[in-house]
Amino acid sequence: MDVKSIDLSGAQWRKSSRSGDSGGQCVEVAANLPGVVAVRDSKNPAGPALIFPPQEWTRFLAKVVADASDR
Repeated sequence: MDVKSIDLSGAQWRKSSRSGDSGGQCVEVAANLPGVVAVRDSKNPAGPALIFPPQEWTRFLAKVVADASDR
């Protein structure tokens, strides 16, 4: 996958409802793009985005949930 050729102009970015409105350390995720999930810093929306294959993003989220339930 050539990430430089991925068009993010149609991305529908969403931020966690737990992020609040006070700024802070937040990320936004766009999962509406064909074949990729994009992640960016909400404080720098014009900055770079990380691009993941959907199955890797799902695996990451599963790990986060599993680790959270271990605490």
